[in-house]
Amino acid sequence: MPRFCPLASGSSGNCVFAGNGRTRVLIDAGMSGKRIQSSLRLINIEPESIDAILITHEHCDHVFGAGIMSRRFDVPIYATKKTWAAMDRDPSLGSIPSKNKRVVRYGEDVTIGDMSVIPFEIPHDAAEPAGYCLHLSEYKISVATDMGCVTDGVRLNLRGSDVLLLESNHDLDMLRNGPYPWPLKKRIMSDLGHLSNANCGVLITEILSDRLKHVYLGHLSDENNRPNLALETVCGILADSGIRPGYDFGVSLAERGHISGYIDLEE
Repeated sequence: MPRFCPLASGSSGNCVFAGNGRTRVLIDAGMSGKRIQSSLRLINIEPESIDAILITHEHCDHVFGAGIMSRRFDVPIYATKKTWAAMDRDPSLGSIPSKNKRVVRYGEDVTIGDMSVIPFEIPHDAAEPAGYCLHLSEYKISVATDMGCVTDGVRLNLRGSDVLLLESNHDLDMLRNGPYPWPLKKRIMSDLGHLSNANCGVLITEILSDRLKHVYLGHLSDENNRPNLALETVCGILADSGIRPGYDFGVSLAERGHISGYIDLEE
């Protein structure tokens, strides 16, 4: 059975491990190389065993440690063409060997070891952001964070997932009444911003199938959300749709990573 573990999820850094005994990948590498390595070792994964890093988009909290991980362990990095162009303009990533620069395209299957990876388009204020569906044996693992709204394409790609990491960034009332300046609030609430707790819950009801058993709530805002509020809001929406979810907290292993809600779904 595949392993899946969010090492960090939030504005202080994003990094997710997924794999099995033969193929192991990271989705994003948005914290220091040292923190990524120590977080991997906490789950008994040696950093040198990572086969690939999949980048969702070029923002610092998703790519900060990608360069050092690639150079230190000779790990290829996969990203869309425009995301690569944006990362190449970021001097903080350092030089990445050309042989480790891999380009992915929306909807095109990429094989990494015995894993099939399909990137898909998500709406966010980045160059060419992507979510990812990972197929390992009979399991489908999907990751979709940093998106301002839900499109038909997002729904289509997330359907049939066994495990899902989904953005639950903010509570709308907390955001509206919080300390952020109005332009930043508008950005977060826009169709290219971040998904609210309520919209996250609705999306789960729209893609729910007998296969979907585990959902992690990711990219929670420090200022505009609380883990228990995110869980209660999402689970309340599921309950209103006749779904009886059980849930608990899963503490991120990263030093300053956010707490992610973990939901078990039962019809």
